[in-house]
Amino acid sequence: METSARKQFNEQFSTKKYQKMLQSIEDDFGYFPTFRIAESPLFVSDAFKSQLLEACSEVISFIQQPGFKELTQKAVELNKNIPKEDEHPEFLAIDFGVCEENGEIIPKLIEVQGFPSLFHFQANLFEKFKVEYPFLESYSPYLSGLNKDSYLSLLQKIILNNHLPENVILLEVEPEKQNTKIDFYYASKTLGIPILCVTDIFPIGNKLFYKNELGDSIPIHRIYNRVIFDELDMRTDLNLKFDFTKVWEVEWAGHPNWFFRISKFILPYLQGKYFIETTLLSELNAIPEDLENYVLKPIFSFSGAGVVFHVKKEDIEAVQQKDLYVLQKKVFYKPIVQSTNGLVKAEIRMLCLWPKEEAQPTIANTLVRFSRGEMIGVKFNKDKDWVGGTTGVFKL
Repeated sequence: METSARKQFNEQFSTKKYQKMLQSIEDDFGYFPTFRIAESPLFVSDAFKSQLLEACSEVISFIQQPGFKELTQKAVELNKNIPKEDEHPEFLAIDFGVCEENGEIIPKLIEVQGFPSLFHFQANLFEKFKVEYPFLESYSPYLSGLNKDSYLSLLQKIILNNHLPENVILLEVEPEKQNTKIDFYYASKTLGIPILCVTDIFPIGNKLFYKNELGDSIPIHRIYNRVIFDELDMRTDLNLKFDFTKVWEVEWAGHPNWFFRISKFILPYLQGKYFIETTLLSELNAIPEDLENYVLKPIFSFSGAGVVFHVKKEDIEAVQQKDLYVLQKKVFYKPIVQSTNGLVKAEIRMLCLWPKEEAQPTIANTLVRFSRGEMIGVKFNKDKDWVGGTTGVFKL
């Protein structure tokens, strides 16, 4: 990582500045995120940035190969096949652990998702850091030549697609209860679009509508989809008035099928120095003897749900739907971020935007998570400091 900036930040750091930054986030909407925000950005060196971009390029090339849809069709058929799928995903999130291999620091692909992440919150988080640490003006969280204005313009282009904001909705399952709610608020503020629950939508003919604050029925032309279907499927208590699998006169900003196609489902096919040995359980010839070196993961879960870190033989044998799980070799994150009281691990999510008419996605921004625990997730980092979500920054 970039050591000179780390030293400068740590010398200027204070708990008072950190609390001021958190208060500024809360003041924006009278709401504070339920996930922990880390004390510092991650300062990424030019060398590690080059590795990240190379690794992303290899993932993207795999997604672009002829026959990718045929290869991943089973992933869709195992879930919901939503009509009107587009030619490529409009959002990509590519997660890398900062690991050590043969004495060198290297990014290792942990997961890839054809689904939106905290695209709007990340832009605002960097601005909050800059207020308290003005030297960050010499750094940027953006890639591919973007700045804040061009980044938000690209987001707007993809999500609105020339529709009026009132005809574009951000759709979630009970959005007011989601940990990512702060991102919804920033998206709504920036784009002017409403945030709606799946139960707020109703059909008239082959079109979908919602009621605005005045009680008027407003047609929906485009859906910015944040619904995770494994969560939706568990919510049998919800009274949905429309069926996702029917053909509606509506566009998708982030078509749901890409969540299934670009997921842990493709990890077994990725080969190279940035990728980890991963096997679909249905194709596992024999259970490894050294299970302490593996992690068992459901393919389509989100936020670490269902991951078994300390795998036992009976865990594998108990899986009924072996097409829906992978066994992945463990990698060991290298504690490399120097905090004010020890070293911290990091995971970097590369956020990509891919307009429909573009041949290539744009690697646009990052989301970083710090950890002191065995894994990155919240339950492994309770009551610890210098952990949680933050942003990666690069020297201008």
